[in-house]
Amino acid sequence: MEIIQGKALKLRLKNPHKVLSVIPKSALVEDGPVSTVMVHWGLEEAQVLKNLKIKNVPSPIIAKYGWPGIYDPFAHQKQTAAFFTLHRRAFCFNEPGTGKTMSATWAADYLMNLKQIKRVLVICPLSIMQSAWQADIFKAAMHRRVGVAYGSKEKRIRIIESDAEFVIINFDGISIVEDQIAAAEFDLIIIDECNAYKTASTARWKSLNKIIKPSTWLWMMTGTPASQSPLDAYGLAKLLNPSAAPRSFTLYRDQVMTKITQFKWAPKREAEQIVSSLLQPAIRFTKDQCLDLPDLLYTEREVPLSTQQIKYYEKLRKVMAMQAAGEEVTAVNAAAKLNKLLQIACGAVYSDTGEVVSFDSANRMSVLKEVIEESSHKVLVFVPFRHTIEILYEELRKDGITVEVIHGGVSAGRRTDIFKRFQETDDPRVLVIQPQAASHGVTLHAANTVVWWAPITSYETYAQANARVHRAGQKNKCLVVKLQGSPVESKLYRALESKEEAQFNLMELYRETFSEGVENKS
Repeated sequence: MEIIQGKALKLRLKNPHKVLSVIPKSALVEDGPVSTVMVHWGLEEAQVLKNLKIKNVPSPIIAKYGWPGIYDPFAHQKQTAAFFTLHRRAFCFNEPGTGKTMSATWAADYLMNLKQIKRVLVICPLSIMQSAWQADIFKAAMHRRVGVAYGSKEKRIRIIESDAEFVIINFDGISIVEDQIAAAEFDLIIIDECNAYKTASTARWKSLNKIIKPSTWLWMMTGTPASQSPLDAYGLAKLLNPSAAPRSFTLYRDQVMTKITQFKWAPKREAEQIVSSLLQPAIRFTKDQCLDLPDLLYTEREVPLSTQQIKYYEKLRKVMAMQAAGEEVTAVNAAAKLNKLLQIACGAVYSDTGEVVSFDSANRMSVLKEVIEESSHKVLVFVPFRHTIEILYEELRKDGITVEVIHGGVSAGRRTDIFKRFQETDDPRVLVIQPQAASHGVTLHAANTVVWWAPITSYETYAQANARVHRAGQKNKCLVVKLQGSPVESKLYRALESKEEAQFNLMELYRETFSEGVENKS
């Protein structure tokens, strides 16, 4: 069969009768043993052809959609959006940094234009509700109404029952307003980082399953499907296409795993193929396949401060405000105070006597682990403060993540050994580094993801640290992830993005910071 695109869809096939029985015919031309079928090229016709297992069916979104927004889509984003429009239920396994959120937004907007859907529920990690989804919907479809359902139950309900066409909610918010979501009748549910629903026995999975109706469009997205074990695929498949998934988890486990001992299982040789067949239909682009992407991408993750962190951040900020109002503040003092705010956000503060006071930084740690899991290669984590590095080292090890640290107290010989193992062996997967200790002269392109636990004040150190992965010999496109949860962090990152030496503007930054509190988003 041959498909020719034009104002109509032209099909050349040996037996057109099956197609003609479901698609209104505008012309049928006999041409020897084959026939040419001319049909109106609309989304419904394209979906029918796709359901008939006809290959390479183009979606009319490619030629008939205006692609609104402030950016022109990349070629892979158009293909991903086209794939979404042809599949009511589908997986998107594009790597982080390839623009999945905007692809899904454009596809949803196109379906809204055609009146195929009215409202979209986006379910995603707390850290990307605003920095990724709300921001990208504004960039790609600013004419649509967007609401973020987060905070108290009453606030969530108010957003869900509003006229917002896109409603964004975090994973654990579903169970809080499950009844209201079901009553709101969302036509399309998009689940970002859907690995959060890999286990079908959890309360989180069951809450989501209750709001998915047979008629619901469902797009599930992650860059790392079943990355830890073939067993992770079962919960995802059971949500997307329950009739195609094995009847029970036990039955599926026996298909993909071999029992070694009473408590140990190993994947069967054919497990990868079984997982691939189960997680369908699916599309995947790696960053390296996206030739139109820049080699170095930047993104932010919002990490709300804990109640404890907010309490002490605000206490210190008010002290800063009084000092600024009552006496002259020097740049040195301003730098010291701002550093204290950063330390609170990072999770460990150094007192005037040299003691270390630790704070609850579970939100930030959780997001860091999400980024590590999503990364296709090794990860560098830059952390400004020594004690925080030690906290990260212990937390990551508890989760079975192989990790080493580099800071001023690590000897030159030890550093050389760690760098060599990082570059040439599987372990460690993660390297936690104090920026000043490895921002020059070291090649670490075994990693393609850089995470900033918090910002620093030197643009030169910031740029050089990022260059540890983005340098000659790097075979993969790279991603820089900036974690932020406080105003002072946002301001410092903006200064770094503007290629400014932030310390030159410390007084201005100091004055801005004491006037802005931290919103409690819990």
